[in-house]
Amino acid sequence: MLFDTSLAETDPLRQRLRADIRADETQIARRLIDAATLPADQVDRISEQARALVRGVRSGRVGRGGIDAFMHEYELSSKEGVVLMCLAEAMLRVPDAHTLDRLIEDKIGTAEWENHLGKSDSFFVNASTWGLMLTGRVARLDDNEGRDARAVLGRLIHRAGEPVIRRAVREAMRILGRQFVMGRTIKEALSNARDAEEDGYRHSYDMLGEAARTMADADRYFDSYAGAIRAIGKAGKGRSGPEAPGISVKLSALHPRYEFAKRHRVMTELVPRLAELALMAKEAGIGFTVDAEEADRLDLSLDVFEAV
Repeated sequence: MLFDTSLAETDPLRQRLRADIRADETQIARRLIDAATLPADQVDRISEQARALVRGVRSGRVGRGGIDAFMHEYELSSKEGVVLMCLAEAMLRVPDAHTLDRLIEDKIGTAEWENHLGKSDSFFVNASTWGLMLTGRVARLDDNEGRDARAVLGRLIHRAGEPVIRRAVREAMRILGRQFVMGRTIKEALSNARDAEEDGYRHSYDMLGEAARTMADADRYFDSYAGAIRAIGKAGKGRSGPEAPGISVKLSALHPRYEFAKRHRVMTELVPRLAELALMAKEAGIGFTVDAEEADRLDLSLDVFEAV
């Protein structure tokens, strides 16, 4: 398959994008700030609408347990919050107990959980923090052993409590993970999303995973996307446009060499795959989104879009 790329060479917008890739960051930032500056009255209207939306979400979550307080205490601006988010997402895909224990040791043992103890009014948060502190001491046992009296306590926890603590942390992370991951399969995700959709929410379903490393990986991702499109279309029950759920696909999951140096392969092998999925989504009547990639792949992504 051959594709006409002359438009990319003459289109002013494409030329501006290429020029900006290695441009001076300060100049780019100033230009974008100027372009994004809004009149004061419009900023006030936007701010008031944003506040109303936040108040509505918060009022709707009253009495739904301690997960909101937990997220407030361990926000993503803290090292501990980042550790927990990484754990919550990763633990859903860890294949065995041994690897899971190594992951906990690597992440939990390096954070300063003591700084969060007693900072929240939620019993759930403080109990979770205490468990994380104990696990952190277990994970750091080799560093502290034999140095002082705390090592004695550490050995006691290691012998008597490590399995219990690890199990508690695993369960806590699964609870946390379910706040961000709708399900382990598309069927489970669609089922879990049903109540929210009845309340007016809409979802674009994304497959967790890394980029394809082999063509076998890409084939597997393609089959997963195709199966998900069929399932989402069936669950959509004839809805279309903004009322229908959608799917989000990643180009680097559909081809193992999604890079500028392999442009010919990308255009001849990836483009037909993406077009096939797009047509399947159109036939199913659902939204079809292509995820952004790294900045150095933007030009290639635009070529793919044009061809599709």
